[in-house]
Amino acid sequence: MKKRLTMSLLSLASVIVTVMAGPVATADDAPVMASVAQRFVTTEADAPDFQKHVVPLLGKLGCNGRSCHGSFQGRGGFRLSLFGYDFKTDHDELYGRLDPEVPADSMILRKALMQDQHEGGQRMKDGSWEHHLLLRWVQAGAADRVDNPPTLTRLEVTPTEIQFSAEGQTQQLKAVAVWTDGTREDVTTLCRFQTNDDQVADISQEGLVVANAPGDTHVVAFYDSAVVPVPVIRPVSPQFGDNYPAVAMPTKVDELVVQKLRKVGIVQSETCTDAEFLRRVSLDVTGTLPTAKEVREFLADTTPDKRRRKIDELLERPGYVSWWTTKLCDFTGNSDDKLNNVTPVQAEASKQWYAWIHKRVQENMPYDKIVEGIVLAVSRNPGESYQDYCTNVSKLYHKGGPGAAGYADRQGLAHFWARQNFQTSEDRVIAFAYTFLGTRIQCAQCHKHPFDQWTQDDFKQFEGFFKGTVGRQNARPDAKEDYDKMVKGFEGTEGLKGNDLRRILAEQAQKGATIPLAEVYSVKAQPVRKNNKNQKNADRRGGNVPGTAKILAGPVIELAQYEDVRTPLMDWLRSPDNPLFAKAFVNRVWAAYFNAGIVQPSDDLNLANPPVNAELLDYLAKGFIEHKFDMKWLHREILNSRTYQLSWIPNSTNRLDEKNFSRAVPRRLPAEVAYDIMVQASLNDEKNAEYVTQMDKRALAIPGAGLRARGRTPADYALTVFGRSIRESNCDCDRTEEPSLLQTIYVRNDSQFLAQLDANDGWLAATAKAQNLTFTRRSNPDGNDAQQDRRNQAKARFTAQIRKLKERIAEAEKAGKEAQVKSLKEQLKKIREQADKSGAAPTEAETETAATSEAAPSAPTSSMNADEVISDAYLRTLSRFPTADELQTAKTYIAESSDPVEGIRGVLWALLNTREFIVNH
Repeated sequence: MKKRLTMSLLSLASVIVTVMAGPVATADDAPVMASVAQRFVTTEADAPDFQKHVVPLLGKLGCNGRSCHGSFQGRGGFRLSLFGYDFKTDHDELYGRLDPEVPADSMILRKALMQDQHEGGQRMKDGSWEHHLLLRWVQAGAADRVDNPPTLTRLEVTPTEIQFSAEGQTQQLKAVAVWTDGTREDVTTLCRFQTNDDQVADISQEGLVVANAPGDTHVVAFYDSAVVPVPVIRPVSPQFGDNYPAVAMPTKVDELVVQKLRKVGIVQSETCTDAEFLRRVSLDVTGTLPTAKEVREFLADTTPDKRRRKIDELLERPGYVSWWTTKLCDFTGNSDDKLNNVTPVQAEASKQWYAWIHKRVQENMPYDKIVEGIVLAVSRNPGESYQDYCTNVSKLYHKGGPGAAGYADRQGLAHFWARQNFQTSEDRVIAFAYTFLGTRIQCAQCHKHPFDQWTQDDFKQFEGFFKGTVGRQNARPDAKEDYDKMVKGFEGTEGLKGNDLRRILAEQAQKGATIPLAEVYSVKAQPVRKNNKNQKNADRRGGNVPGTAKILAGPVIELAQYEDVRTPLMDWLRSPDNPLFAKAFVNRVWAAYFNAGIVQPSDDLNLANPPVNAELLDYLAKGFIEHKFDMKWLHREILNSRTYQLSWIPNSTNRLDEKNFSRAVPRRLPAEVAYDIMVQASLNDEKNAEYVTQMDKRALAIPGAGLRARGRTPADYALTVFGRSIRESNCDCDRTEEPSLLQTIYVRNDSQFLAQLDANDGWLAATAKAQNLTFTRRSNPDGNDAQQDRRNQAKARFTAQIRKLKERIAEAEKAGKEAQVKSLKEQLKKIREQADKSGAAPTEAETETAATSEAAPSAPTSSMNADEVISDAYLRTLSRFPTADELQTAKTYIAESSDPVEGIRGVLWALLNTREFIVNH
């Protein structure tokens, strides 16, 4: 089995696609049969093969496409399987449109030739090789697919890589199909072709590739079950190949990235500054800004290995555990909306899910072990009776009980199987593929996957692994009697079901009672019996389990030999011969650190969407497996590379590059991180330092998501605005990091955001106290006395006006301008009267002190260390010192403000509103 798995799974990453079908009986030096375009110049050739020639030709002509007879409704009463995967059905449909007596009068020919009216137009010309091939097939009796047909072993497409040097250059592809009966045939004319980027390269239906703009992409050949991508490169600069400059490549990751860049003619940017590195890696790894003190210490450190040591330090912080727990909750689908009624007490399931993953990330449990606890999860721990299970889990809901932390000690994450959107076997296949294989397999639920090798038959056979798990409908059948007995033991439960029963049981659990609980459990498969109709109609919800299931691109498994039918599924996932499992996680981690995955979208690994750097993805996936799925090894391997540490500042060769990792691409911060650092930057030094280590009030550590989760915490509105994952599906697209107008409005004007700046435990209040300045809140974050808050604001306004007028009077008197002095004193008198009337008049001492300190433009900073305050504001927001120009601009702004605190507030607000703050660069 291992050998067969190896042959099949390696096909997913190879330019020469292998399709598993048994032993290969062909020799590489066997003669290649001429293409059908040559053989069917006349109708004298041997009869064509239905699978090898007729069905691919129908695909080439567009007959079985989704806009024609391949649609679910078909066209004109004639329906073919989409992309030609169902040979029997297709043959039956075609046979009804043939004329064995006069083959040339067959409807399939006359329609395609437009000899009869055809909505799809003319698909081939009279006398063409396409016409002759179909006519010859009819003349020879229109044979169906032969019994036990040879299957496609691989499709050899040459050249395996195309390098162009100028626009308009061409390259003809050649595709040779290799079958298990030893046949080798040129099938170029039967292949379908596509380009993944027509701005870089076009490809004709005959396989002729044409160079367009500089860059790199893939063209893809489709034939039978094979999908083969071919890289196409046109260098973007003269600096490629032997002309590529010498660059530092300290790690294997760097070697593989530069290996690709050398072909494309893209030169990497310089290494980023220490300040940029510290901010970038802190946000990426822990979702937290470095403190001002941490920035100062890191910039002062002159040891050569300080970046490596900082990476190690960050991977041990609570922020790493919380942030990557949240990421894993995204991937696995921890949604409050989908967990309704999974636990007796509402909103507890998402917390338990989060706690279960958090414990394992904190322990750095190998990724495959975490996944094993999910894939093989049942509600009961090994050896636990139903009564013990109810007793142990009920304690989680007792007042003062262990809560979600207690659930983390359970062996399996059974909630994964109890979700409302994970109950049918079809939904389970789709979500499982998204989560653990990074693959969008849902197309194969109804037809052949248009961009991969999966067929509807593959989907249906893979589905068997998911029919043996019951997702918390009730107690296990052998405990049904115990369940009913326990329910009757509570007063007022007779005849109750659903929410009414759940409400009473929840109340009893919170009072300390042991309550009956539903559970997730596995159903054992029965041996396959011939002609067993019940076996063919396996219950979609786990009542009947099929006797066999088939690994994707692998062998058929007899399920009856396993106590849990998911066991061979888990064995396949972690097998070294399965590159998808490791690659899916590696690709998602890489995407989290760069602007895109090595495969993009990061959850769409398919043969027609190949990696931009296959060698890089192979290396990281292989290393991840060899290091026993150690997540921290993977993080270190990426973070310690020069590639991760490149500057965002482009050069002439890489300014347009966003996919080959030649520079850092500035990225909008994820919602949780964006919200947290807005709070963190506004806190005083003591609270800021606590924020780095204490996760209980962090958006980073909010367990669930979805509509039901909104409104539970102060962060929820901001998280919605900034695109937190809604976890409706397992698609990575459930999270958005696109900028929006609402985000700009929030940071500029939202009352909650502005209140943070004026909080009593904020940096602004602490700075005012440290610099002996009067601190007056612009807003009232504590909500204690709104009227007093308005008076304070009015007083600050009158104080500023009086100070300014006194300053102008002094200047006019000094200049001997008597008329101006008289006019200004009249204005001053009116301002004082307005202030007295409003009850917000400042004292003479307050205005005199201010007037004295504002006698010169630099006065606001004369009673404080302006350089220190401004530098601290930059360090806590942008994690760097201000430039000389920035420092002078900020000092001038403070000097021209109504009072120093107002000026400092304005500087902090402006920094929080910069693009530099809200993106990771």
